[in-house]
Amino acid sequence: MTAFRLAHLSDPHLPPPPIPFRAADLVSKRLLSRFAWRRKHHRHSRVVLDALTADVAARAPDHIAVTGDLTNFSTPQEYAAARAWLETLGDASAVTVSPGNHDALVRRGAPEGFAPWAPWLGDDAAGFPHLRVRGPVAILNLSSAVATPPHSARGRLGRAQVERAAALLREAEGLFRVVLIHHPPAPGLVSPRKSLVDAQDLRAALAEAGAELVLHGHSHEGSLAAVRGAIGPIPVLGVPSASTPAGRPERAARWNEIAVVRDGARFRAEVRVRGVTEDLRFVDLGRYGLA
Repeated sequence: MTAFRLAHLSDPHLPPPPIPFRAADLVSKRLLSRFAWRRKHHRHSRVVLDALTADVAARAPDHIAVTGDLTNFSTPQEYAAARAWLETLGDASAVTVSPGNHDALVRRGAPEGFAPWAPWLGDDAAGFPHLRVRGPVAILNLSSAVATPPHSARGRLGRAQVERAAALLREAEGLFRVVLIHHPPAPGLVSPRKSLVDAQDLRAALAEAGAELVLHGHSHEGSLAAVRGAIGPIPVLGVPSASTPAGRPERAARWNEIAVVRDGARFRAEVRVRGVTEDLRFVDLGRYGLA
């Protein structure tokens, strides 16, 4: 029985290209983020990211999910660089991007509606949520990325997106439904200033409509949690940043390969965890099944 294999990676935080400093940035959240990047840029390595994407390519998954924070300051230059990086992952029909808070850091100067990444967001030009059906898998792509005040990294979906997400999940019943979102919907995974403001609304929609899996980023840690579903708990999986060097085990770069197999009227799913070593190899860290 052939499995559909979905690769999940997140928070690459691509090194920013040279970006001209503008006077408007003095009163923008971008100024604080520039200072933060100077302190934290060593936590993100393009060499590590390239090793991870090479490992993904070697495994040749059927689809790749990237759950946000491709950029750091949401500038047009970064969006162009991130698009070039996405093109190296594979055809846009086989890669889905859910934007993160850094991809919507400020409204001024950021590409409207994540336009440069449109082919990687969904199969049509409509706004979020997007639904992509690939074999036995229905990928529901949400955007929790909104501009927020300084010192806040919160996300928000909004009532219209949550209601439409519930409707699309109901339409996709019978498929293995995977929800992509940057901010984790399960409680306790991030601090309040980094939380999803309307997580309770999303959890209520998932409890009513059901889903088989939720994938997220944002926390920069590997995690497995659960939220209530229509017929049982829905696993919620997070991965660390795709560009973090080896060091602290819970934060070093990882990606997950989720193999989905239809078993009669039900599905079975197994997660293979791939993590970076000090010598820039990616190795199996473990496997486990999803109930």
